[in-house]
Amino acid sequence: MASHISLKTLAVLVLAIALCVQGTLGAITCENLDENTCAFAVSSSGKRCVLEKHVKRSGEEAYTCRTSEIEADKIQDLIETDQCIKGCGLDRKTLGISSDSLLEPRFTEKLCSTQCYGSCPNIIDLYFNLAAGEGINIYHYKLLKIFFLVAL
Repeated sequence: MASHISLKTLAVLVLAIALCVQGTLGAITCENLDENTCAFAVSSSGKRCVLEKHVKRSGEEAYTCRTSEIEADKIQDLIETDQCIKGCGLDRKTLGISSDSLLEPRFTEKLCSTQCYGSCPNIIDLYFNLAAGEGINIYHYKLLKIFFLVAL
């Protein structure tokens, strides 16, 4: 009987450890990402990852990934796909988070394309929120573009 209780306790303990390890292994921590996965990633806490470049004393460039204070809307544990990076006209080695690219008509056009707008909610969430912070409404740009295409 005592061995039966010990086996039950052992089984519960093993199950608990397995669940803890599984949760830990699946979590994305920005500081653990490399330069090829950092930009446009979202950590398990829902904060956006930011790629930074530093120049070492030797003159060699080094990249680090850190957690920003910017939270993604309802998105966690995500490394953006190559398909979305390409479809939205982005680059894996994008440094920081900036709204500067919104001033480029070609970028906004790619952002509003079917390949990006309809398939990459993480990137759309990021840039629509950056635009809103600058007082720009990309959704109106998209509607105007559709209106003029239909009118022509």
